[in-house]
Amino acid sequence: MKSVFKSISAVSAAFFLCAVSVADAEDSGAVSDTLARTPAPTAYAGEAFLEQLQPRDSVLIADQLRYGFELKEVKAGTGFMFPDYSKGFCEGVEVVSPWTVDTVGILKGRKKSPEIMDIRGSVVITSFDEGSYELPPVHIVRISPEGRADTLSFAPKILDVKTMPVDTASFTVHDIKGQIRYPVEFREVVPYLGGALLLAAVIAVAVWLTRRYIRKKSGDAASREPAHIRALRKIDRFRSDSFWAPEKQKAFYSGVTDALREYIVSRFGVPAMEMTTKEIFDGLKGKDIRPELYEEVRELFERADYVKFAKYVATQDENASVLPSAVRFVTMTYQEEIDSEAEANKTREE
Repeated sequence: MKSVFKSISAVSAAFFLCAVSVADAEDSGAVSDTLARTPAPTAYAGEAFLEQLQPRDSVLIADQLRYGFELKEVKAGTGFMFPDYSKGFCEGVEVVSPWTVDTVGILKGRKKSPEIMDIRGSVVITSFDEGSYELPPVHIVRISPEGRADTLSFAPKILDVKTMPVDTASFTVHDIKGQIRYPVEFREVVPYLGGALLLAAVIAVAVWLTRRYIRKKSGDAASREPAHIRALRKIDRFRSDSFWAPEKQKAFYSGVTDALREYIVSRFGVPAMEMTTKEIFDGLKGKDIRPELYEEVRELFERADYVKFAKYVATQDENASVLPSAVRFVTMTYQEEIDSEAEANKTREE
């Protein structure tokens, strides 16, 4: 007949080392010889304990509990044999975890080499049926360091297992509830808001760099054009008599004269953008400009000053002469430059 005990030996450390194999027939004989040589009287050692792993007011079905014993002042080197519940424990109650032994206190000695200690042994049990169950008493065999064996008996406990009551009179079956949706808090939105702002900033920087690159490219292309081409293109923007209306004449004359100022800067090296009309034409004296062309453009600039600063309203004939005068000044001075360069090249060749 196989033994129904497992063996556990106390060592000098602060915990117990469990032998996990169940004794077979040969082991049973060896244990029997030991108990025969040393009588094993049964002694009442108190009540077993029963406690929930998750304490609450009552025990519900499937709750897990510890059921076991406590021993005080156990000497180092004491051996124990525990009941084997692998074949069954109690009707309606099941063992979830096998025996475990813990040291709950050291009365004498060091932590790693105790001489006297308090121990606690237990199994984890549960029940899946409602009812009241009388648990079996706990019997263990204690073997002293001198080899004397005795049986310790612990009084059993009553396990009352309950279930959630159902009011059958008013009970109605409901559908499965959907997932609970909790209100969104600001701290939960902050990471997404920060990510959106960061993405917007990256997009804004990318757009700005793209536009800057395009403007730089267009500016470089425009700066490579000859001065007279740039001036004629800007002057051509005002080729419409809609600019001759009194309320638009200021923009009309400012646009044309600004285009001529830029041309004068590039063509003659006179800083016309920061000069008054008198200073500009004082700077153009002595330049290679025909006198009649010089006077025609000077009159254009003076009329523009009257329109811009003296609220003068130019006549239709005066407005009609603005673009031809500006175009003639640009083309003729540019042609004179080409002729001068050709003459210089011819002279060098001769």
